[in-house]
Amino acid sequence: MTAPQKPTEPLVLLALTAVALVVSGIGPYDRTTWYLEVAPVVIGGAILVATYRRFPLTPLLYRLIFLHALVLILGGHYTYARVPLGFWVQDLFDLARNHYDRFGHFVQGFVPALLAREVLLRKTPLRPGGWLFFLVVCVCLGFSAGYELLEWGSAVIGGSAADDFLGTQGDVWDTQWDMFMALLGAVLAQVTLARVHDRELARVV
Repeated sequence: MTAPQKPTEPLVLLALTAVALVVSGIGPYDRTTWYLEVAPVVIGGAILVATYRRFPLTPLLYRLIFLHALVLILGGHYTYARVPLGFWVQDLFDLARNHYDRFGHFVQGFVPALLAREVLLRKTPLRPGGWLFFLVVCVCLGFSAGYELLEWGSAVIGGSAADDFLGTQGDVWDTQWDMFMALLGAVLAQVTLARVHDRELARVV
């Protein structure tokens, strides 16, 4: 059985996400890109609200999802290639491009890895170990590939109008880099947070 949780923190995180979403929607660089980038936040938020009573997540995961939402919302407002933080890092390290997009795809592997891990541990016979690690990585790579197909589809439909959503910045290997960053995120999340996650799962489940 799942023990009931105090809804205070998830509600606060939900409210903060809603505020950030509204603020980001004020004068974004490109309205269509904003819709595309923040759509996962809106859809994911609705799913979390709908499933909260019967499948509440660990506090760690709610916090990570909140941070992931902020990454998406910020990228939606400026477009990933124009996020000021990315330009600051670019100037600081004399990089050839704005790497906020790379960071976004790293997070796209990092946070879903903990989500996939939690669902698999709670809904399947899997236990912590090599097979769980491998399958979580596979889930994240599948999710990343699916997102790249979505970007490809938007490019086919929108042509040059989808350039801001793609954020390739002229890199012909951008798709491969995106999936590689998601892979790194999925691996690092499990290596660094698995024990913390297991302790929180023991209190929730």
